[in-house]
Amino acid sequence: MTIFAASVFDATVIYEGKELFKGKGAAGVWAEKLAKELEIPITVEKIGTGWALCGKLDGVDCAWGIMGQRLKKLD
Repeated sequence: MTIFAASVFDATVIYEGKELFKGKGAAGVWAEKLAKELEIPITVEKIGTGWALCGKLDGVDCAWGIMGQRLKKLD
């Protein structure tokens, strides 16, 4: 099963229309899972009042947040 199908039940915050992790610890747990899934390094970075998962996928800087209790790449 892909990590993108797993539910994210951690607390979230909305910042500039993006749903992000409320806590750095919870984001870190998901960063480890995403790194294994995509086989790339993933970091946790503060965006406004929340935390996002960040990495470079196919040479492009990407950030992931939450949408509908699932991980989603942010625009």
